[in-house]
Amino acid sequence: SIITDPEKELQQHLPQKNLRIFIATWNMNEKKDLPERLDDFLFPLGAESAQDLYVIGVQEGCPNRQEWQNRLQLTLGHRYVLLHSAAHGVLYLSLFIRRDLVWFCSEVECATVTTRFFPLIKTKGAVAASFTFFGTSFLFINAHFAAGDSKVKQRIQNYEKIIKDLHRFDEVFWFGDFNFRLSKSRSEVDSILENLPENDMSSLLQYDQLSEEVTKGSIFKGFKEGEIHFRPTYRFNIGSDDYDTSKKQRTPSYTDRVMYKSRNQDDIHVLKYGSCSLMRQSDHKPVFGLFEVLIKPGNRQTSDASTSARKHGSDASACVLQPQLTEGHVFDNVTVTSAGRLARALTSSPQARPLLRVLAHILALKLHACLLTIA
Repeated sequence: SIITDPEKELQQHLPQKNLRIFIATWNMNEKKDLPERLDDFLFPLGAESAQDLYVIGVQEGCPNRQEWQNRLQLTLGHRYVLLHSAAHGVLYLSLFIRRDLVWFCSEVECATVTTRFFPLIKTKGAVAASFTFFGTSFLFINAHFAAGDSKVKQRIQNYEKIIKDLHRFDEVFWFGDFNFRLSKSRSEVDSILENLPENDMSSLLQYDQLSEEVTKGSIFKGFKEGEIHFRPTYRFNIGSDDYDTSKKQRTPSYTDRVMYKSRNQDDIHVLKYGSCSLMRQSDHKPVFGLFEVLIKPGNRQTSDASTSARKHGSDASACVLQPQLTEGHVFDNVTVTSAGRLARALTSSPQARPLLRVLAHILALKLHACLLTIA
């Protein structure tokens, strides 16, 4: 018999009412050659067992996005379906969920933002997706922001405007290549690395620019991060575990991060936060977070996303979407005319969806606020 009571239905599929989520971020350096399987990426040390939901964000993704989706699907296997996939230039965001859970997901909303001066250059910015699972709403943001080794002088202006609509979501995960560096010279960082105790990065993290800004309360207010017990994930010689030996001698840094924020303080538990140390295809090591999230009961969701995922099964290629907001496009009764006007229209429109409102603020402030950018 079909269980219709939301509480019982949740308990049937998630007996502990906890959803286990694997989130990974990887700057791929636009590498064309991918391993046939991505086990070292999706099942790294400390997260070898299968999870309920996989959220994969990449920056500078490989040229063949379709092939990337296929490799992810091949590695995860037939027990998972592609709930949603979106891209903003070379930023890719993919959500894979257990096949039996897809019916409890609402339609996935997606939006993109560029932080480049010229909007057509889509190498920096953000792509985000939101949906409701049972009675809990999620927002996932994959971001890549401008690079630079210089110290951080300018705080993020009007940051509260950017995050003011995040309260609409129960659980928010913001991850990507934030490009914050260690505020020490290469030689000083090398010296610290040589004498680091195993799994104790405190002597290095005291120079981490992102941690410093978070402590000040200037950015990521209300967000948390798992404890870092892994070595810096940038910049490596490709194909090795050695840090940059080129003429530029870039300082090793924690550029790749996973941040999270919950409406209720105890809803999200970090089970593991680490790097995929065996991945050597790029100058970045992937970073992953394994989370357990408390789920609220809710009615069975009926959405095009779940229906499509069920219909196409493990064929990731059939579910690949690439939403775009282009000049003249009409979205929720709002006509897209230009970047700045789009932001103002979305933030003032009663029809605007919460996700688009969040990203519209980012878009409106992209130049003078230098969102998460090293000055």
